[in-house]
Amino acid sequence: MRKMKLLFLVILFSVFSIEIHAQDTTNLMNQLIKESATNKTFYTQSTFQYTHVINGHSVESLPANVLDVRILHRFGPISSGIYNFFGLDYSPFNVKVGFDYGITNNIMVGIAHSGYQKTYDGFFKVKLLKQSTGAVNMPISVSFAPTIAISTLKREQIDPSVKLDSGAKINRVSYVLQLLIARKFSEGFALQITPTFIHADNISYYHPDRDIFAIGVAARQKLSKRFGVNAEYFYQMPGTKAPGAHNVLSFGIDIGTGGHVFELLFSNSFGLTEKSFITETSGQWGKGNVASCIFLLNYQQVFCRSVNSRDNSQLDIPFLLTQTL
Repeated sequence: MRKMKLLFLVILFSVFSIEIHAQDTTNLMNQLIKESATNKTFYTQSTFQYTHVINGHSVESLPANVLDVRILHRFGPISSGIYNFFGLDYSPFNVKVGFDYGITNNIMVGIAHSGYQKTYDGFFKVKLLKQSTGAVNMPISVSFAPTIAISTLKREQIDPSVKLDSGAKINRVSYVLQLLIARKFSEGFALQITPTFIHADNISYYHPDRDIFAIGVAARQKLSKRFGVNAEYFYQMPGTKAPGAHNVLSFGIDIGTGGHVFELLFSNSFGLTEKSFITETSGQWGKGNVASCIFLLNYQQVFCRSVNSRDNSQLDIPFLLTQTL
């Protein structure tokens, strides 16, 4: 009987010891998980769906070795009526074809040609800061994007309203410096502010002051994995706006379909470069026939297989943008 009691006590003590050990192990694992989470940095993904919001850049960049072929159309005034098929007849006259490429996950470059004002432009974009939590708590993402453009209009094609004297020197080059500052407030909503400096040419528009300061505000609301709505506005600082120029306001719906993004946009701007749509927009919302319907077709094709060993030609753009983090 004494042996049975002794055996019972030994078993009870063993079970109790195992339970205490298991609790200690669980507490230790929980502590290690918390410490690991504290020491790890979690970067915000896909602040915007694409490298551009509507007309202007977003804070996003292409991943390394990704080529994006961009085809942009600008149609005419919606209120031009059935005679111009509500602006669609203007489409052959203002098309932009561009090629953007990700050099690294933080640096991308691009070149393009626009039919409007016969313009060639190029840019690069470098990501300076990434919104994150954890070990590094950064509330915003920041990118820097300078652009240079050259107009190849012949002298006889220059608009007389530009008031270029017969003996005046033609300055065809313009450049733009932009700082893109964005924050993703929730899974669906993101906001961006874009301080901008523009040095304009002297042949595409009458600019009494060729140095223009502006600030842009852009927002995106995600509706689903494939759908989102965007808004974008650029305000030109007083004293630098050209006569007859207005601030550009644009709205859009983007539809992601695998490696493509379709954007149906509405804007008062006909321009396709930063200098054109920020400083040379002559249209005004709600003023006669100046509201324009703009349709953009963006196509992206990936030529490498470096993203998680998957077939990148089948990856969608939101997935690709998460690989830059």
